[in-house]
Amino acid sequence: MGKKSEISEKKNRNYFLANVWNDIKPHIGVLGSLLVLCIVLTCITDAFFTSRNLFNVLRQISVNVFLACGMTMVIILGGIDLSVGSVIAVSGCLCAGFITRMGIPAIPAILFAVLAGGMIGLINGIIISKTTIPPFIVTLATMNIGRGIARVYTANKTITISDPIFSFVGTGYVFGVPIHVIFIIVIVAVTGLILSRTQFGRHIYAVGGNRQAAVYSGINAPRVTLFVFLLSGIFAGMAGILTASRTFTGQYSLGEGAEMDAITAVVLGGTSMSGGIGTLTGTVIGCVIVGVLNNGMNLMGIDSSWQYIVQGIVVLLAVFIDFFKKKGLKF
Repeated sequence: MGKKSEISEKKNRNYFLANVWNDIKPHIGVLGSLLVLCIVLTCITDAFFTSRNLFNVLRQISVNVFLACGMTMVIILGGIDLSVGSVIAVSGCLCAGFITRMGIPAIPAILFAVLAGGMIGLINGIIISKTTIPPFIVTLATMNIGRGIARVYTANKTITISDPIFSFVGTGYVFGVPIHVIFIIVIVAVTGLILSRTQFGRHIYAVGGNRQAAVYSGINAPRVTLFVFLLSGIFAGMAGILTASRTFTGQYSLGEGAEMDAITAVVLGGTSMSGGIGTLTGTVIGCVIVGVLNNGMNLMGIDSSWQYIVQGIVVLLAVFIDFFKKKGLKF
C-alpha cells in the first residue's frame, strides 16, 4: 500500500507540474522581458530590489489585478470595458460617504459600494447584450456618467475616512503578509476557476471565438455577455474599495487611467483583442510587468507625462504582436 501511495503521489505531482508548465510555456517571452526589466531596474537604482519596494509593487498591482481579471473575461468575450476606472471612483466615494457622512459601519458600507459597482456593470451588460451598440461606446458613456456621479456625490471635495476596519483593508497584514497579497491570490483563484473549471468559462471562450457558432450550439450569448460585464463591474467595485482604503480618502479622481493599466496588462499577457483567446496566467504576468514598469519609472523620477507615453507604446507593441501572430508570423 505504501509503495502504491508513493507512485500515485508521484503521478499527481508530475501531472501538476505538467499543467503548470503548459500554462507558463506560452508566456516564456513575456517572462523573459519581465526578468530583463527587473535586472535593468536593479542595476539602475538600488531602491528597486528591496523587500520594502517589492511589497510596495504588490500593493500597487493589487488594484490592477482586480480590474484585469474582469477585463480578461471581457476581452476574451470580444468586448472592452472602459468604465472600470470610473467604477473605482464611484465605489470608493460612496463607501467613504457611507462611513464618514452617514455613519454606516465599514462592512455594510463596503458591500453597498461594491454593489454599486456591480450595478454599473449590470447596466453595461444589459445594454450590450440586448442591443447591437458596440461595448466601446456603451462603456465610454458609462465611464463619463460614473465619473460625473463621483463628482456630484463628493461635490468635488475629498472625503476623509478614519475607520480602522476600512483602513485595515488597504494597509493591514495577516500573519506578516500584506493583505493585498491575500486579495490577489483569492481573486486570481476565483477568476481562474471561472475560466477553466466552469461551463460559464467555456461559454465565454466560445462566444468570443465565434459568437454565431456559439449561438447555434445552444449557448445563450446575451446572458453570457450580461454576466461577464456584471462581474467586471463587481471586480472594479472591489478595486475601488482597495484604492480608497489605501489612500484613506474618497475623491472623484480615484481610478483615473486605471482602465488603461488593466487593458495593458491583459494585452501584454497574450489575450487577443478580437476575442476567444487568452489566459489568466498571462494577465497576472502582464499586471506584474505594468506594476514593475510604473514602479521603476517612479523610482527613476520620470515625469508622469512620459509615463503615459511609455504605457501607450507598450500597449501598441502588444497589439501589433497579437496582429502579427494572427497573420502567422513569429517573433
